[in-house]
Amino acid sequence: MGKQMTEMLKGTLEGIVLAILAGSPAYGYDITARLRDKGFSDIAEGTVYALLVRIEQRGLVDVEKRPSEKGPPRKVYSLNTQGAEYLEDFWTTWSFLAGRLEQLRSEGK
Repeated sequence: MGKQMTEMLKGTLEGIVLAILAGSPAYGYDITARLRDKGFSDIAEGTVYALLVRIEQRGLVDVEKRPSEKGPPRKVYSLNTQGAEYLEDFWTTWSFLAGRLEQLRSEGK
């Protein structure tokens, strides 16, 4: 992934992870696997775990510890009401920016 893509992802990864959690609750590794399935193959697990700590601290997700077949209990993250509102704002902002960028691209042709 190029530097430009990496920089753009930094600003949107939070919304992307919340969108994944809007589908169903998940634990850290599962979120990383889902990101990779969606084509975000270069996102490191450590990046996802750091982001999960931040969104938990901001109150955007609920966390439940569930037993694991291997090792300590897993923290399973689920989108809560505050997180759903944040995600809705994210999509509104995304739509606005995508529309303006497409308009600029069309004008430049």
